[in-house]
Amino acid sequence: MDKLSALSGFVQSVNLGSFSAAAKHLGVSQPAISQQVRGLEEELGTRLLNRTTRQLHLTEAGERYYAYAREVLERLAEADRSVQAEETQMSGPLAVGLPLGFAETVLSDFLIRFKKEHPNILLDVSLSDQFVDVIQERLDVAIRMGEIKDDRLIVRLLGHARRCLVASPDYLDRRGRPQHPAELADHDYLLYRNISTGDCVPFFGTAGERLSVRVTPTMIVNNSATLRQAALAGLGITLANRWLIDPILRSGELEQVLPDWQYPHHPVHAVYPSNRFIPLKVRRFVDSLHAFFDNEGAFYAA
Repeated sequence: MDKLSALSGFVQSVNLGSFSAAAKHLGVSQPAISQQVRGLEEELGTRLLNRTTRQLHLTEAGERYYAYAREVLERLAEADRSVQAEETQMSGPLAVGLPLGFAETVLSDFLIRFKKEHPNILLDVSLSDQFVDVIQERLDVAIRMGEIKDDRLIVRLLGHARRCLVASPDYLDRRGRPQHPAELADHDYLLYRNISTGDCVPFFGTAGERLSVRVTPTMIVNNSATLRQAALAGLGITLANRWLIDPILRSGELEQVLPDWQYPHHPVHAVYPSNRFIPLKVRRFVDSLHAFFDNEGAFYAA
């Protein structure tokens, strides 16, 4: 039995859900795939898959074997890519996870530019404000905001984003402009659901003092763009990325709240699965994104 072919047949059968789909993908016959998987089971002395007329289901042993088999095939593909010419390496799929709040605005321009510069790369972009599992979702790289506490990931700090509180002039005319953070407790607060500080808003004062104010949210959303629109509609005060909100502040549609107080800066990271070789196209993507952020003045300069 050709062990690598058998592993490939097994992994693709699991990925695609059937022997026939795996056979079509690999360009072989369905009986050949079935025979390969049966040969693996005989060699291992255990059943890997439970078959029905419609579906394949991994056994408990199959779950463990699949994880190792998939990694073997991925490592082999990475070894091949590591010695290929640059033109070859800068091709094929590139799975990227990006925060929706960043990507919906200026990052869309970056993605289009990167694709034009590397037409042979298939950009597969997932936009989400949720902290999806990079390994489970099989992402090559993801951009993450905040602290990273996952030892399965390689983490590269890209910079620290500035943030500030904003509200519409109409809201502030009606409810008053806070002069001290403590006054936020009496205001309508539009809260980002996934923020690590919850309903407490931390501040640094000009004299170095630190404090945290508990607010009462009147709206909780897991999407920063929706919170920005709610602020524009005069529904309350919200936290925003300064780089993204600056054009709206300049237009006067939103106004910075408590400008003499500083909100803690937000680290932005690129993360990769730690058990994988980092392909050239991934490194180029992150380097290009880092340069883009620098050119746009997205990060705080100490």
